[in-house]
Amino acid sequence: MKAEKFSISKAAPVLFAFFIMGFCDIVGFSSNYVRQDFGLSNTTANFLPFMVFVWFFIFSIPTGMIMNKLGRKRTVQVSNIITIIAMTIPFIGYNFYSCLAAFALLGIGNTILQVSLNPLVSNVVAPQRLTSSLTAGQFIKAISSFSAPFIAAFAASYFGKWQSMFPIFAAITLLSALWLQLTPIAESDKPAVSTTVADVLKLLKNRTILLLFLGIVCVVGVDVGINTVTPRILMERCGLAVEDANYGVSVYFACRTVGSFIGAFLLARFSSAKFFKISMLLMTAALGAMFFSGNKIQILVLVGVIGFAIANVFSILFASAIRQLHEKTNEISGLMITGVAGGAVIPLLMGVSTDLAGSQTGAVAVISLCALYLLYCALNKRFI
Repeated sequence: MKAEKFSISKAAPVLFAFFIMGFCDIVGFSSNYVRQDFGLSNTTANFLPFMVFVWFFIFSIPTGMIMNKLGRKRTVQVSNIITIIAMTIPFIGYNFYSCLAAFALLGIGNTILQVSLNPLVSNVVAPQRLTSSLTAGQFIKAISSFSAPFIAAFAASYFGKWQSMFPIFAAITLLSALWLQLTPIAESDKPAVSTTVADVLKLLKNRTILLLFLGIVCVVGVDVGINTVTPRILMERCGLAVEDANYGVSVYFACRTVGSFIGAFLLARFSSAKFFKISMLLMTAALGAMFFSGNKIQILVLVGVIGFAIANVFSILFASAIRQLHEKTNEISGLMITGVAGGAVIPLLMGVSTDLAGSQTGAVAVISLCALYLLYCALNKRFI
């Protein structure tokens, strides 16, 4: 498959769609609003994040198969339609069950978007620029994740209720869909032979694809794990209140955003293999220091280093997997995005480890194991 000659007019709407991809992160702070509004327990409120991330495991591979028939651009548009519907539900009728339905649809839409949008990038950029372009997309996604709480705060103060943010997100999604629809993008011919779930799973027999898939599981696990454990470490070791400890997550997101921005330029000029190796050495060292750090400033600096180092790893692994089996890009995309379910698996292991250890050191240990695996991938030349 050949990408079109690079054109900013074609690449811009594709990259802007990564902003919509960041909407899945609103479930974190939204669950706290819903919990407060309806007097829910923590366990009940946690069904909202579950309703978002469970679909990555269920729908990623089928989406890759459907994309062979619909095409990548049309599949992205299907995700936009689902997301718009999801964003209107809580505004029309606001209760716990409408929120469950909305976040379920948001998760389905986001799963479809992540599977289809990453391969669509390969249709508008040259192969040698794929990694840097995917990183640029992750930077735009990070901006979305970072700005969402501020949009919610604006909606709450200006309109009097936080759920007024949902029509804002719906409008942004509609704008993205219209922009993409008006942009002609030539895609490669659709495969003559249809694939099945079994066909996609057989790709894991390729040892490199299997190890890259596990890399995706680990990188998402580290991402969600650090978001989860940072405030708890600050409370446990520094005695901070919850409100103050949450600033640690803001530090992580800010540094990850900066890392994505810088990475988009560096990966266009330097070897992704060297970049990956340096990033993983940096992250592993920071996690090692996290075991012993008890000072607030030190912990925040280490969290920032981890966010900066991990910012581009997803893009590097994803692009490497596509290069391994370029003729099966759609199937590879579905398989790799299934690995996003690591964001549900790794935190569960962190919880068990924390209970056994009696402190958050147990959670750091699980995250460190993920980091060591990623370092192994970075040091193995056959992967990247």
